[in-house]
Amino acid sequence: MLERSAPPRRALNVRVRGDIIDAAKAAGLNLSQITEAALTAALRSAQNRQWQEENAEAIAYHRARIERDGMWNMDLVRF
Repeated sequence: MLERSAPPRRALNVRVRGDIIDAAKAAGLNLSQITEAALTAALRSAQNRQWQEENAEAIAYHRARIERDGMWNMDLVRF
């Protein structure tokens, strides 16, 4: 899980097409912030996928129970 407080940053070497780097710098984009945001989003997505895979049986059971018995609070819901 990702920590809320920002831990110290570390250097990272990556290889990216030169034209993309040049255009991003010309546009005044902060490559470190963009890379960190993209990695954070990809990590969250991977963690969500892993959680869904690990809990697939419980999710399927819950959906089947709702299909069979309905939602427990349907008498309180007003659409």
